Amino acid sequence: MYDFVGWFGNLSYKHSPSDLLDSMLPSYSLSHIGPQSVMASNSGIVGETGAVTYLISGRPRWHSPRLANEATKEGNGPVFARVYQDHGPNVLQQLNGDFSIAAYNQDTGEGILAIDRMGIHPLCYAEVPGGLVFGGDIRRLRRHPSISADFNPLALFAYLYFHMIPSPLATYREMKKLLPGQYVIWRPTGIEQGFHWRPDFRDDPRPEPELAQELKHRLQQAVAEDLGQSQQTGAFLSGGLDSSTITGLFKQLASEEAAAFSIGFDAEGYDEMGYARSSARHFGVRLHEYYVTPDDVVSAIPSIAAEYDEPFGNASAIPTYYCARLARENGKNLILAGDGGDELFAGNERYRKQRIFSLYNKIPEWLQNLLIEPLVQFELPLPLSDKLKSYVEQAKLPMPDRMETYNFLHRSSLSEIFEADFLASIDSNWPLTHLREFYQEPDTDSMLKRMLYLDWKITLADNDLRKVNRMCRLAGIEVRYPMLQGPVVELAATIPDHMLMCGFELRSFYRRAFSDFLPKSTLEKRKHGFGLPFGLWLQSDPALQSLAYDSLNSRYFSGIIKSSYLDDLKSRHQGEHASYYGVMIWVLMMWAQWAEQHH
Repeated sequence: MYDFVGWFGNLSYKHSPSDLLDSMLPSYSLSHIGPQSVMASNSGIVGETGAVTYLISGRPRWHSPRLANEATKEGNGPVFARVYQDHGPNVLQQLNGDFSIAAYNQDTGEGILAIDRMGIHPLCYAEVPGGLVFGGDIRRLRRHPSISADFNPLALFAYLYFHMIPSPLATYREMKKLLPGQYVIWRPTGIEQGFHWRPDFRDDPRPEPELAQELKHRLQQAVAEDLGQSQQTGAFLSGGLDSSTITGLFKQLASEEAAAFSIGFDAEGYDEMGYARSSARHFGVRLHEYYVTPDDVVSAIPSIAAEYDEPFGNASAIPTYYCARLARENGKNLILAGDGGDELFAGNERYRKQRIFSLYNKIPEWLQNLLIEPLVQFELPLPLSDKLKSYVEQAKLPMPDRMETYNFLHRSSLSEIFEADFLASIDSNWPLTHLREFYQEPDTDSMLKRMLYLDWKITLADNDLRKVNRMCRLAGIEVRYPMLQGPVVELAATIPDHMLMCGFELRSFYRRAFSDFLPKSTLEKRKHGFGLPFGLWLQSDPALQSLAYDSLNSRYFSGIIKSSYLDDLKSRHQGEHASYYGVMIWVLMMWAQWAEQHH
């Protein structure tokens, strides 16, 4: 997934192309070195057919049965090369699956980069004089002599805003990351960008029982295709809707005893092991359990920081890593994950919250202006008056800005957090501008569908998939995502809003579709997540506190974060809302740890 590099263009240096490849990707197993394109990989396909050289990572699937049959016989590389030579970038319209691709056509002098629809396989690039350098890992691009790798201050600001660096931003100024479903065409005269896929959000007119049956069929096919033939396979199991569904389908299809893997925490309000055990009993799956401790967190943080090619602040990387490691220790080399269900079928709490806020806009405007809004401006000694005022203030905000009102960087003045020179060097409006662009992109009037689409990019591609991919890699195990296979995603996009959510009930359609398959406890379970009780443990565990607080004193914050803010953060964490303030301490700690590991 990450172990490939290359470049387009006639880039000449004092070192030979093979020496550069050795420095960027030691021990690569496959390579092509030509006058205008250089590619190497130790985990993908590298080859040449006719005038086209190519590098393919992942598992692309062909829509055309004829092309799929040819790929089965010859391999994806030669088939891709022939179609690309004849049809150029339109070849991508024929592809589904998870992949990243680089190809160069000697006849046209064009190179192309592309990644899959959901952004499962990452790809980053840098435009340099005379060419384009690309790879699956930003750290490898840094080793190319054409790239200066200066830090991008906007990326660091975005990291603190999102707790990761969203594409197309990258940690370094000269680099960019491809967006889900995006392609880039390089020519000596410049680059062209576009998208080979956009979701079709038109409502399917079929009745709900028929759509539900179709979903079950497509998801079962997806699990069957993702099982693999020679791999020893297991499944992540949290006990939620998605992991339980994948585990149950896995059990139905497995030719051997099915095994699932779960993580627990000895912390009230965080442990979901009971739900995982219930699902495992229901499906007759052997469950392997591991309870993460504060010592485990301290032990894993340096390794996790080192594994990421950019700062990454999602604390659930810890339980993900230990769950993947548990599967690997039990002889598995492939694990199935349920990521994506909440973002496809409306399962996140923010969808309900924003539907409640949207009700305000159904009130006649004259009533809002003449009665409700003047009324809430007064400090009335009425029950819930403060909540009503807060509701009106938030409801009047446009989407998607309204979803960001609880963001740490909106809860305090930026001048209280950042040094003045740093703030002057960035566009602090970029995160909201980025969110607005993606929110407005879908061709639909549905607020829910726009939120889902935004989450496919921000929550899945930029966050959850990076988390699971990297942690499975660190644990030495491959991961696949049946929920994110093309046929499932395409169907999910067409489910009408009133089926996805009945009133304020999350995942209504999905629950009904699998009501005869999932255990009752899973169907009734409220969304919990895979959270780490870091903030609570930080209050009482000396080793964890030492690591976190020492990290807040990092020299890498100098000139960026005010020391007074860091001191206030520690004080607030110890005195109030440990879990809430623990989130920002974790994000800052992982930035410092990443910088120590890589610089």
